[in-house]
Amino acid sequence: MTLRIGTRGSALALAQAQTVASKLGAELVVIQSEGDRSTASLTALGGAGVFAVALREALLAGEVDAVVHSFKDLPTAPTLGLSIAAVPKRGDARDALIARDGLTLAELPAGSVIGTGSPRRRAQLLSRRGDLDVVELRGNIDTRLGRVGSVGGAVDPSRRLDAVVLAAAGLDRISRLDAITEYFGIDGWPTAPAQGALAVETRTGDEKSVAKLDHKPSRLTAEAERAVLALLEAGCSAPIGAHAIYDDGLLFLDARVYREDGSEYLTSSHALYPEDVSNPIGVLAKRVTDELLASGAAELAPLSASRDTRQSGPSEPGGAE
Repeated sequence: MTLRIGTRGSALALAQAQTVASKLGAELVVIQSEGDRSTASLTALGGAGVFAVALREALLAGEVDAVVHSFKDLPTAPTLGLSIAAVPKRGDARDALIARDGLTLAELPAGSVIGTGSPRRRAQLLSRRGDLDVVELRGNIDTRLGRVGSVGGAVDPSRRLDAVVLAAAGLDRISRLDAITEYFGIDGWPTAPAQGALAVETRTGDEKSVAKLDHKPSRLTAEAERAVLALLEAGCSAPIGAHAIYDDGLLFLDARVYREDGSEYLTSSHALYPEDVSNPIGVLAKRVTDELLASGAAELAPLSASRDTRQSGPSEPGGAE
C-alpha cells in the first residue's frame, strides 16, 4: 500500500513534502488550513501552529499516513496520539534579506520599508537599524517577493516594499536563492527555533514507516532550540531566537530574547556532551532559560515563565517533542 503524505498546498509546503515523499515512494495529499485561507496576521490567528491543525486532524482521522511540517511552525506541546517520527537533515537555518536594487541592510536608505510577519525579525531589524519602517507582511514566498521593487517586477506603488526578510532554507527549496541580497550570520542574528528543519509526523505506533529519514544531529539541535521556547513559555508574539550546533560530540545552545522594539536583548549560551547526562536537551535548555530569566528576560518580552516559577521546576525537564 502506498504511503500517503499530507501537506499544505503552498509552493514551499509542496516542495518540502515532495523531498520526503520521493524518498519513501509516497504520494502527496494536499490539505488546506485556516492559515492558508486567512489574510489576518499570525498573532491574530493564534500563531504559526494554525498551519498544523488541519494536517494533524487529517492524520488523526486516518486520511493520510504522515504529514510534513516546517518544524519551527509546530507548537512545542505534544499532540496526543501523534509523534514526530523523523527530522530529516536540516537545511540552512539563516535568515536572508531580499532588497530592491541588490542592496544590503546597511545600504538601505533611512526610512526604507521592510516587510516581515515575525516579531523576532522585527526586533532584530530595529536593533540593527532603528531608522527603518518595519511593517506586517503575510503571504507565501512568491507573494512576499512580489512586493519588493526590482525583484517582483511591476508593483503597485502603494504596496511596494524596499525589502523583505525570509528563511534561506525556504528560498532554497523553491529555487529562489537568486533573489537574496544578503545572508544574516547566525552568531549575530539567531533565528526561530528549528528554522530550516522539517518534521515528519505520524500516528503514535506508526513511526517506523518514516524512521529511515531521521537525522540525529538535526533532531538534536532542532529539539534543543524548541525546548528553550517551551521552557520560556513563549508564544508567537515573543521575539526569541535560538540556535544549536552538534559538533564533535558537543551540543552547543545559544538563545536570545529581544525587547519588542529591538532596543535591548539578552543572550545565554551553554554546552554539554549529551552522553554525560540522561536528558541532555532538557538539561541544556534549562541552563540557558534559567540564565535568561535570572537576567530579566521576562521583563523584555511577553513570556509566561518567570524566574520564580522556573526555579521551582524540575532539575531535568523533558525535551520538547
